[in-house]
Amino acid sequence: MYGTIDGFNYGAATPLAAYLMACLGGALGLRCTARSVRTQRSWKAGWLALGSASIGSGIWTMHFIAMMGFHVKETPIGFDIPITLLSLVVAIVVVGIGVFMVGYRGTSPGVLLSAGMFTGLGVAAMHYIGMSAMRMQGHLEYSVPTVLLSVLIAVVAATAALWAAVTIQGFRASLASSMVMGVAVTGMHYTGMAAVSVRLDDVLSASVGGEAPASLILPMLIGPVVFLVIAGTIIMFDPLLVLGEGEWNEKKAAGARGTPPPPPRPVWPVWPPEEEPARARPWPPEEAARARSRPPGEAAQAWPRPPEEAARARPRPPAEEAARARTRRPGPRHGRRGYRDW
Repeated sequence: MYGTIDGFNYGAATPLAAYLMACLGGALGLRCTARSVRTQRSWKAGWLALGSASIGSGIWTMHFIAMMGFHVKETPIGFDIPITLLSLVVAIVVVGIGVFMVGYRGTSPGVLLSAGMFTGLGVAAMHYIGMSAMRMQGHLEYSVPTVLLSVLIAVVAATAALWAAVTIQGFRASLASSMVMGVAVTGMHYTGMAAVSVRLDDVLSASVGGEAPASLILPMLIGPVVFLVIAGTIIMFDPLLVLGEGEWNEKKAAGARGTPPPPPRPVWPVWPPEEEPARARPWPPEEAARARSRPPGEAAQAWPRPPEEAARARPRPPAEEAARARTRRPGPRHGRRGYRDW
């Protein structure tokens, strides 16, 4: 006899909360890995470890919250605490190994495929280890094709997440990637749950082993949630992620010199429209012919500029020119340091 399974015992509350936790862990992890790309080598491992722990904690928290909505009508359900904690350790370790592989060896196809395969199989193992922690008056049976589909989803999701971990840099891109990651890992979980059927025991006992789900929600979730909050606080107050690399380097250099930091550089406009240098005018045909017929070694005579252009070309006082150069973006009409080429 098979039991009646309800994977959404609390309605849409558990899948929505599970998805949000997966997105939170993914977003924090991607910001940490983005920070590791722009840091010194001695701190790279720390940021990668924080990022992998954030992603792994988010995936496991998603799994545990979704499991709270799993219900079998004919039997109560309990959870074995050591096996449940083992699934948390597996999630963090396999994600960490994958993140460190791509963090130090790059995203070449071979490295990315092997790391994604290992991490995806590990995430799937975490899911089914967590499923085996359930205690009920019966035992679980699985549909092999659906299980293989869930493993395939886990491998694809892990590969995409590892690629994003060392490729995505911007905040908006990290947020969008974390939302896609949340859909992938949550979809993998519920695909694995769809493969489950419960064969009830012939004789139903009065109680089952393990702890009741309601008594585990607070103690099992408080650790990962507190960790994600701490990781978010570290990212929020990290100056390089808040200011950007260029402005943060300027502030550090100004602090070393003991001078106030320069004001933010405007991106546009580069030059006031009324003072924009005129484009170089082509030589008249007769002057061009004369230049072509000039003997080698003879100095070329500069083509005289119109009076208004010559007035603009007069050198400015150093202070005024320096002030304008600080607000000027290098372009095709300016040199590397922002000064005019003419």
